[in-house]
Amino acid sequence: MTTKELRQKYLEFFEKKGHSIISSASLIPENDPTVLFTTAGMHPLVPYLMGEKHPEGKRVTSVQKCIRTGDIDEVGDNSHLTFFEMLGNWSLGDYFKKEAIEWSYEFLTSKDYLGIDPKKLAVTVFEGDEDAPLDTEAKQAWLDLGISEDKISALPKKDNWWGPAGQTGPCGPDSEMFYWVGEGEFPPEGSNVAIDEDNWMEIWNDVFMQYNKNIDGSFTASEQKNVDTGMGVERVVALLNGYKEVYKVDTLWPIVEVVENLSGKKYEEETLSMRVIVDHLRAATMIMGDNLGLAPSNVDQGYVVRKLIRRSIRHGKKLGIDTNFCGEVASKAIEVLGSEYTELEKNKDFVLREIKKEEEQFRKTLESGIKEFEKLLKGFQMAFEKTNRKITEISGKQAFKLYDTYGFPYEMTEELAHEHDLTVDKAGFDSAFEKHQELSRKGAEQKFKGGMADTGEMSVKYHTTTHLLHVALKRVLGDHVAQKGSNITADRLRFDFTHGEKMTPEERTEVETLVNAAIARDYPISFTEMTVEEAKAQGAIGLFGDKYGEKVKVYTVGDPAGMAEGNPESDTFSKEICGGPHVESTGVLGKFRIKKEESSSAGIRRVKGVLEDL
Repeated sequence: MTTKELRQKYLEFFEKKGHSIISSASLIPENDPTVLFTTAGMHPLVPYLMGEKHPEGKRVTSVQKCIRTGDIDEVGDNSHLTFFEMLGNWSLGDYFKKEAIEWSYEFLTSKDYLGIDPKKLAVTVFEGDEDAPLDTEAKQAWLDLGISEDKISALPKKDNWWGPAGQTGPCGPDSEMFYWVGEGEFPPEGSNVAIDEDNWMEIWNDVFMQYNKNIDGSFTASEQKNVDTGMGVERVVALLNGYKEVYKVDTLWPIVEVVENLSGKKYEEETLSMRVIVDHLRAATMIMGDNLGLAPSNVDQGYVVRKLIRRSIRHGKKLGIDTNFCGEVASKAIEVLGSEYTELEKNKDFVLREIKKEEEQFRKTLESGIKEFEKLLKGFQMAFEKTNRKITEISGKQAFKLYDTYGFPYEMTEELAHEHDLTVDKAGFDSAFEKHQELSRKGAEQKFKGGMADTGEMSVKYHTTTHLLHVALKRVLGDHVAQKGSNITADRLRFDFTHGEKMTPEERTEVETLVNAAIARDYPISFTEMTVEEAKAQGAIGLFGDKYGEKVKVYTVGDPAGMAEGNPESDTFSKEICGGPHVESTGVLGKFRIKKEESSSAGIRRVKGVLEDL
């Protein structure tokens, strides 16, 4: 089975079960400061899981592109990927456990769909604790389908409970499905996940959001019960085809072959380095080729892109590739995934230009840094010969000098040190690094923990203000202005947009004036559900989905019947595609002020703004 066939079968199956097919959201999450990337299909659906009405109804399904950065250092084994595709179906306060489990089983075992022999399946349910009881409803649903009791494992919270993502919020038990990957066609009598974990691979997870965790740590029943499921495309295609690893599937193997040709080496001989290159450059291409895509940089998402490209170049050197090669690998990734994600072809020139620039810059850095690292090793050896005392650690000061003087990334120092059986004084490096602006790994890890989007009062106000700011920037700077990402906290907004040069003081003042005039008019804010085509026809701005006929929410600031023609005194200030939430009228926002306007990356500017009391 190909990845295309799996996607089509999944969406077709759930469409027949009354689900609306929705497009993949951007990899760059909007207005959620807790994560750098969209990590699962449920991420863009958070407002609807919390109770907002989805324009496509209570049942939706999608293929979501995802990035998970917590596994970057594990890439190189047979299953971890930085970029992957996630199949999902959701019930937003509609069906619950019985239907979700029955449909999961039907899709997995039906000859019309995956046709897996039920003897190759085992499942898990939540075993219960002081917060919630054993999930007897899920267990009974599996028994009713014919899964024998010995194939059902009841496991604790760490295995079979989802959430909440933050300290409080929706959460609940889950039920996971596993496929036999051990010796022999079928598992031996009595084998299940609890006693034989290594021989079972998880392929699907049904999460039942039926509780809400409160600030005091207690759990109460949720008003809206949701189902959130996830199935990894690459992993399932690998299993169905009998592959022992994900790199053999059709969205990865053609990229592996490009690296084989470039290096003149075979995958079986240089598996680790080839896996890292294929995974990292595919992920970097997907991030940069996104509609909110961005170039490599020293902060936030751009820092991850830079790290992915630079690690790929390091592993390219291990394969003996000493010329620029990342563009060829990225081109193949675009070719392989471009039919499913059409934005890749549209943004291809940007991706290849920025990758080339980053590769050329880093090759110079790498050469000088490696020379200095070798000098360091030579010094260690000389010290050993003189004193007979072996040095086993690179000091934080030495690691920082490699970074600060030679531009050599800390990760590279750590990787090279590991290859030479050395450690690095990370705490010492962080201490020397404290005053520097680059995002440290520790800071990145905090961001990657994830969490529900903040829907507090100030965050909602800032979210609404980004709509006013977007329109004001277009009017002052020109129609070329397009949103390239935003980040909201309870203290400020951050808005990235396309524009080639620094704003003048006059332009900043004019933008502030337009936003504050819209606030002073106390425009009402409302939304209408319509198709993407209808939204475009009405002059709405924002990120448009690629699927024809898909319904979206269009928020209007002002009178929904009219559109403003560059005049803040007219009845309508803006129309924008957005999921919400928003304030009811602009008058409650306060006074808007731009605190900072700076470059985010090539051709992208960034505004940081605050709301102050009038």
